[in-house]
This record gives sequence, structure tokens and C-alpha cells, in this order.
Amino acid sequence: MTISEMSLLNTFRITPERHRDERGSFIEVVRSNALSEVIGYEFTVRQANCSLSVRNTIRGIHTTALPPGQAKLVTCVSGSILDVAVDLRVGSPTFGQYEITRQDADTGVSVYLPDGIGHAFIALTDNACVNYLCSEKYVPGTMIEIDPLDPDIGIPWNLTTEPVMSDKDAAAPSLKTAVARGMLPTYEQCLAHYEALRRRSAA
Repeated sequence: MTISEMSLLNTFRITPERHRDERGSFIEVVRSNALSEVIGYEFTVRQANCSLSVRNTIRGIHTTALPPGQAKLVTCVSGSILDVAVDLRVGSPTFGQYEITRQDADTGVSVYLPDGIGHAFIALTDNACVNYLCSEKYVPGTMIEIDPLDPDIGIPWNLTTEPVMSDKDAAAPSLKTAVARGMLPTYEQCLAHYEALRRRSAA
């Protein structure tokens, strides 16, 4: 597999090698030691989630407050999605910027999103199934939602009809509003969190 850093600092794309034979195919989605070496600390899975979406569904933009945080390894295991990572770390050199990764079950491409990076996607097919390996268990009241249609972020969803969205996502605040309300972690807080994870992994 190839693990490469994306344009948003501390965020990585994982592209596996697919092995095919008469039975079908096999991919190695990720090796924990290889990912941990690249990100600089151990990626420990404490919760696994799975979402199933109809075509034209938008989920996100979501991140988790620090503490507790919740880094994610995201993989589309059925159908296709456009996956979007958004830098929500106030003061980051790439704050408010995004990067898009097409994920298809046929390719097995994944993204690793550290704490402070928001996640969203649009389902390009029906039965788009997305798997999330999470570094922390979900804690009620810690999820942060940002409007995925915020024009100041400007994600090119290429919509031809109204997207399917949850009420919570449809009512989520803009990025500017979230900053004004003090909802988002700072870049310095996130860097300190990553460093604490590194020290814990080295202990």
C-alpha cells in the first residue's frame, strides 16, 4: 500500500494494492504499524462504525471536540463516494480548506483524518457503505457539525437535485459562526494533542 500526505497537514490517503484471481480480489486496507509510523503515534481502534447511504446523500461536515477527540480511518466498502476532508483547526495554515478523495469499493482507497479535521461525503451510488475505524469511543454531546453547503468553504458537490441530509446537518452552523461561537479546536490544541499521543506511544 501507499500512504501519502494530503494537502491538509497531518491528513493521509492510503492506496492499497489489489490482488486478483479467479475468485475475485483481495486488498490489504491498512497495516497499523505502517500507518502509525507515518502519523507519528499509534493508531488504536476503540470503535468501528458503518453507514449505508442512498445516492445523493451528504453526511457531514463532522468532527469531535477536544477532548476527547476522535481520529478516523474512513473506507468505502460498497458503492462509491466523494469523500471530503476539511481543516477545522483554527489557526492552521490550511484552515477552512478541503481536499476531495474519490472512494470506490473497487479501489479500497482510504483516508486517515486526525483530530481537528472535519469529514463529509456525498454518496455517488445507492447502497454506498462507509466504514469508520475510530480512535475513541463516541461521547454524546462532543460531535461538532458544520454546514456542508457553506459557500465560504465552497465544496463542489456538483448537485443537480436537493441532497438527502439529516435535520442536524441541514441546520448546522457555517464555519464563520462556529468560529465566533468558539466551537472549534485551535491548531495549537491539536498539535499538543498529537504530541501527547506521540509521547504515549513512545512510553
